[in-house]
Amino acid sequence: MKATMPVIAILGAGPGMGLAIAKTFGGHGYRVALLSRDPAKQKPLVTELSTRGIISAAFHADARDRGSVASGLAAVKQRFGSIDVLEFSPCDRTLPLPSATELSHEDVEVWIDFYVHGAVAAVNQVLPDMLARRSGTILFTTSASSVHPVPRFGAVGAAMAWLRNWAYALHAAVAPKGVQVGHVAIGAVFGRQPGATPDAIAPLYWELHMHRHEIEKVFLLDVADWLQVS
Repeated sequence: MKATMPVIAILGAGPGMGLAIAKTFGGHGYRVALLSRDPAKQKPLVTELSTRGIISAAFHADARDRGSVASGLAAVKQRFGSIDVLEFSPCDRTLPLPSATELSHEDVEVWIDFYVHGAVAAVNQVLPDMLARRSGTILFTTSASSVHPVPRFGAVGAAMAWLRNWAYALHAAVAPKGVQVGHVAIGAVFGRQPGATPDAIAPLYWELHMHRHEIEKVFLLDVADWLQVS
């Protein structure tokens, strides 16, 4: 029997946007599954959410390992029941960031594996259930380079643009079947720009979840400034 409390699975959860999204949905009665490469690092997040009365748990999933994505989301379903909302926002600051003029096959491949194949693996794990019950939400997060390309992010920006394109196509395919797909693009540096905080951005995810005719939200304080990122 499906639990009465809905579930959000955040793949790529961390102390920034992941925690802010968890607090936003948790504040609306959602149980929260925090998925990352190192679940032990999620203990402080679980503790903080608990102080707010939000039920949460940490699970292992690596966006570059499609098997771990599948097993991690399967573990969430076993623990909490069906996943009502999937939010995909992995981050790995150890990966190379070649500019648009310095791309290699290996650089492109690693970002395609990370964002494209990781997202496809996650969606394939949750979408069949969502379509079967004709409800659910899938939310993707990228930087604003998916919308406004900049030379510095040549490889990762292209992979994110692929993900954005797929979000639009997926929305067109599944919205008539009761499933919402949305994309949030973030063009801000936390801690450097006034007003650029995870807590200020997190409500955009709830808005996309609730306003199911919308597909995209872009948080960008200054387009000109973003395009000059070097």
